[in-house]
Amino acid sequence: MSGEPSEVWAAQAAERALAALEGGEPTALVTVVRAPASVAVGRRLVVTAAAKDGTLGHSDLDERAVALAREVLEAGERGIREVAGPGGVWELYVESQRPIPKLLIVGAGHIARPLCRLGAMLGFRVTVIDDRAEFASADWFPEAERVQVVDFGDAFRGIDVGRDSYVVLVTRGHSYDYECIQQLLGLEILPAYLGMIGSRRRVRAAFEALVRDGADPQRLAAVHAPIGLDIAAETPEEIALAVAAEIVAVRRGGGGGKLSAARRVIDRVAGSHDAKKDH
Repeated sequence: MSGEPSEVWAAQAAERALAALEGGEPTALVTVVRAPASVAVGRRLVVTAAAKDGTLGHSDLDERAVALAREVLEAGERGIREVAGPGGVWELYVESQRPIPKLLIVGAGHIARPLCRLGAMLGFRVTVIDDRAEFASADWFPEAERVQVVDFGDAFRGIDVGRDSYVVLVTRGHSYDYECIQQLLGLEILPAYLGMIGSRRRVRAAFEALVRDGADPQRLAAVHAPIGLDIAAETPEEIALAVAAEIVAVRRGGGGGKLSAARRVIDRVAGSHDAKKDH
């Protein structure tokens, strides 16, 4: 590809980035923005976890750029990085493209409606499924990318559930949640997030039954149940907020605690004030 006209290679790089966003392999794009030789500006590398396409014109520089791109890809970052290369310092713009995360809401009841709105606001592609046509309606979920009527006995037929999926089980009945979680636990790759609504007693009963039915306890340990962060939520909107907050915490690696408690700014201010008084 390095011998192709630059505009053709740029178009192909853009296609690869778009494919990553649409659910393909996560991809990092490296572009030279400043170099000792101006002719190198605009050269590009497309890097995945296992391969690369294109060249910046020098094999040693390519190696450094690929290593940098994979660091950025792992962290999901973007920005300008400086690397040492032929003739001096090169400035590379590195951006990662990963699949747009998918939020799958199983059950189209009162919690699902505000959760769908929140999910769309947070940048998820939202799918809502239910076995009742009167509830699984685009009129009820205008923010959803997809609303589908399913049989909970085979709820995920034709629905792509993978490592970029966040799945919330909020059906109207314990038996439906049980059927769906069995199917999800049987997938080769678990979703990034799998949460199930229910009281502690109900969740414990479901987990005990799942283990008796052959579920792997280690896989079951990945299920977030009872679902959501503890904000003393009561209304459907508050419960949806608690669930959305937990999903963001899982996605971003947050702890879910109060920042004010973690940082205790007032303790530092008070301590500094006391120290001044002592002097």
